[in-house]
Amino acid sequence: MTDQKKSNAGKLTAKEKFGYGLGEVASGVTFGLVQSVLQKYYTDILGINVIAIMLLFVIARFWDAANDTICGHVIARLEPDESGRYRRWFKWFALPLAASTVLMFVKIPGLSTGGYFIYACVTYILFGMVYTCLNVPYGSLAQVITTDNSARSSLSVARSVGGVFGAVPALLLISFCYKKDANGVKQMSYPIIIGGVAVIALLSLISYYFLYKNTQERVVEPGKKGQKGLYLKSIKQLVSDRVFIVCSVVAMLYLASQQFQMSYSSYLFQYYFEAPQFTMMPTVAQYVPVAVFMFFATRLGDRFGRRDLCAYGVLAAGIGNLLLYFTHTHNVWLYVLGLLISGIGTTFIYLLTWSLASDAIDHVMLKSGVEEPYAYAFFSFMRKLGHCVAAVCVNMVLFKIGYEGNVLASSNITEATLSQMYTYSVLVPAILYAMIFVLLRFAYPLGREAVLAQQAEVEKRWKRS
Repeated sequence: MTDQKKSNAGKLTAKEKFGYGLGEVASGVTFGLVQSVLQKYYTDILGINVIAIMLLFVIARFWDAANDTICGHVIARLEPDESGRYRRWFKWFALPLAASTVLMFVKIPGLSTGGYFIYACVTYILFGMVYTCLNVPYGSLAQVITTDNSARSSLSVARSVGGVFGAVPALLLISFCYKKDANGVKQMSYPIIIGGVAVIALLSLISYYFLYKNTQERVVEPGKKGQKGLYLKSIKQLVSDRVFIVCSVVAMLYLASQQFQMSYSSYLFQYYFEAPQFTMMPTVAQYVPVAVFMFFATRLGDRFGRRDLCAYGVLAAGIGNLLLYFTHTHNVWLYVLGLLISGIGTTFIYLLTWSLASDAIDHVMLKSGVEEPYAYAFFSFMRKLGHCVAAVCVNMVLFKIGYEGNVLASSNITEATLSQMYTYSVLVPAILYAMIFVLLRFAYPLGREAVLAQQAEVEKRWKRS
């Protein structure tokens, strides 16, 4: 690392923060489709059975176990070029991600249900592989942009704010993709879906371009091509590090709670509230508090510690969901108000989750010498497991209440069934929030003082390199 890079290791410009945040816009607009649209597209447009969809997501996660860590291994072994180690991947894979995103939503006329299931498996797994080739270097990028604790928090906030804007296109699409059929029933419209997906794919491509142009890698280390056995050694060290594993499980559970609400809300608002146009409201309720607290999250995290701020926030969110459970309202606005209270609680873990990840990655690097790409690839895989957990929960609930083909059978639309739909919508996230609180508060040791001591050690090591 050059002296100039050492001296600038803590300094970030507004342009660079903005550019880094655009990386989450770039990935968020495509992943938002997976979170908010894909589940209902599979059931309502392709007519795939909910148990088959659950199987698809489980198969994909098994593949990710190898795919994500292999990607991290390749990144770690390649020598950096003039742009650094990570930024070049945005040039290589931005266009393939846009193409694979569109392919997921292409409906080939005349295929059988089994044919559509096979096509869904191929295109979804392809999307996941390409997404990994962008997400792993993007996540690792924060470690080499700056070594400063507060600056990393600001990058985490920038990434989270980018995630807010990245989620909006998919939410708009799922809320306004319905047209009335000949019987006057609102159904998902394929032309609207494919047109919206194409626009979103283009937005992702443009955002990756500006991410590449507006960021720089200040800490550059050589590749590890000559080291044998590094892959298996790194994996063993990661799974044996309690701090890293707890942080990864927390990220998995939080993503599962997000994914469950986004995927399940389209069914809940269509059948329970009979207001599919309000499908995006649960996510809006989460992001409104983010828009307020994003200006203070870094300072609050520095003052009270990121761990405690996130832990007690999700505890409050769980209490908010329990209040909704006990009120059991049919009023859509009262339900959204309850989600808004819950959203205030999850704001801090949403804004600071990437700072927690950086802290955990620093810990395992200091303890075992594991490289960032390996650590972030494993962390990325654990987050994807959250998607799998949510998919299993959503599809098991739909199966239980009798969702058949692309519609909830009229014989199953009873007061008891609708009451079950509502109960699951608030209790599943509440349980996940409770698990996150226990892990952060009682199993994750990196409180405020521990993080400051760890940062000082990281800066000492980089200065000696």
